[in-house]
Amino acid sequence: MDTRLILDFLRQVQRNNTRPWFQEHKGDYEAARAEFERGVAQALERIAKFDPSVLHLQVKDCTYRFYRDTRFSQDKSPYKTHLGAYISAKGKKSLHGGYYIHLEPDRCLVAVGSYWLPTNILTSCRNEMMGNTQEWLRCVESKDFLKYFSDGFEPCTFDDAWSKKQGFGLEKLKTCPSGFPRDWEYVRYLRLKNYCAWHHVGNDFFEGDKWLKETEKMFRAAKPMMDFTNSVIDDYE
Repeated sequence: MDTRLILDFLRQVQRNNTRPWFQEHKGDYEAARAEFERGVAQALERIAKFDPSVLHLQVKDCTYRFYRDTRFSQDKSPYKTHLGAYISAKGKKSLHGGYYIHLEPDRCLVAVGSYWLPTNILTSCRNEMMGNTQEWLRCVESKDFLKYFSDGFEPCTFDDAWSKKQGFGLEKLKTCPSGFPRDWEYVRYLRLKNYCAWHHVGNDFFEGDKWLKETEKMFRAAKPMMDFTNSVIDDYE
């Protein structure tokens, strides 16, 4: 991808997030979006080689509107300041975990898994961890998973987690969830409120085509974890 073109446009949006400015620079937006979509197509092709469940997806199935929904937000800025793509076999609006790439000035990242899950599914995932502990540990304590996504498991909010270089679980409870044994050896995994593994990268990470190889390594490292949780989530989808 030509990330300099994309990020330069997004920086301009950060400084001029108004409809009149955007209309004057619609061509710049279309050029940046086309370049991003080219990268998403490359990512789709790469992922499908080791995860054929996404073979049916097209780029449009994975990308989002650039216009913000401001109805319930104090921030009335009309446009997003990032471009993101979520590659999930069951669609970007499903609970089924997937692969995510995010371009934003100084906040680019790669992520894998499920961000938001209702309490009943979280409870089922936690029960599955306790019932198949060794399999879960093989997924989340492998050398590659820890290399890209280990973060120390301190209690955190979404904003706390997102500011870290990498991690697993964008929100973590301070204590064990109700109904589960507080003395379980691996209680740190019960405190996760989602199963999103993320890794921040530099502004130049997605430049050219070399990023595809490194991104594939991260996706492959987290895929066993995602498969484990998806095996539970899919029962509810």
